[in-house]
Amino acid sequence: MVFKDYYKILELKTNKISTEEIKNAYRMAVKKNHPDLNLKNKLAEEKIKDINEAYRILSDATAKRKYDRIWTRNNNAKKQQEYKNQNKKANSVFGEFFGMFFGNLENKKDTVIKKYEKNPIKGENIETSIDVDIEEVFYGLDKKISLRTTDGKMKVYTVAIPAGIRNGEKIRLLGQGKAGTNGGKNGDLFIRVNIKNNDKFTLKGNDLYTNLYLTPWEAALGTKTEVYSIDEESTLFVPSGIETGEMLKIEGKGYKDGKGSRGDLFVKVNIMVPKKLSNEEKELFKKLSTISNFNPRNS
Repeated sequence: MVFKDYYKILELKTNKISTEEIKNAYRMAVKKNHPDLNLKNKLAEEKIKDINEAYRILSDATAKRKYDRIWTRNNNAKKQQEYKNQNKKANSVFGEFFGMFFGNLENKKDTVIKKYEKNPIKGENIETSIDVDIEEVFYGLDKKISLRTTDGKMKVYTVAIPAGIRNGEKIRLLGQGKAGTNGGKNGDLFIRVNIKNNDKFTLKGNDLYTNLYLTPWEAALGTKTEVYSIDEESTLFVPSGIETGEMLKIEGKGYKDGKGSRGDLFVKVNIMVPKKLSNEEKELFKKLSTISNFNPRNS
């Protein structure tokens, strides 16, 4: 199977590029080689197929990592062959002359090539993820995780999770990935942090959402109550006549935004009806039903 250099096809000089750079290179390559603009070029359609194939592989992070390993090996082999060809050319012209003074160049050439072939190669990076509670990461914490190393053994890592880390952000542990070869550095370990909601709070962007449970009389008359806002109690004034499902907002009491500020806390109202009533409570509700003209089915 013939190896295709997808980076060369998209006219890219390196594989150290972002997804956006790949996308821009793809657009330019399609525009430049489109069959409609190259009517006399019989190979234009094949060129477009190669461009589409290159973009499909390089725009997918997993496929790109696999391809890059092959590309790097192929690129190194190509450089080694170029180096050998250059040495052969030089030796054909100057070999005899230098041999008179410096001995056999072939042995020296082989030594140089062997040295080149042992260039240090950095090990592969490893990526994993951990789940953390929303209240834990608000303050930051050290969390221990166990991972199986390449030799099959379990290793415990202590991960320092900074306060207010964003959902989906990655923490990098230098040198904790796969081992390098030929004296190359080890790869790195990347840990994606997944923030999990709990029974008190739900995280949406920088905002937090929580529930407030009210009695029917609190909802009818209005009230002042305390609401737990992840790091302290906040006073909330509930207007009279509020209904289940309505939202109240406490500004600046949400999750950290990474810039020294915070989002907002949204409080969802839930009106709860007592399931068990005393005789006196029953009489009061009966009296209310006879004197009140309120009927939600007619409003």
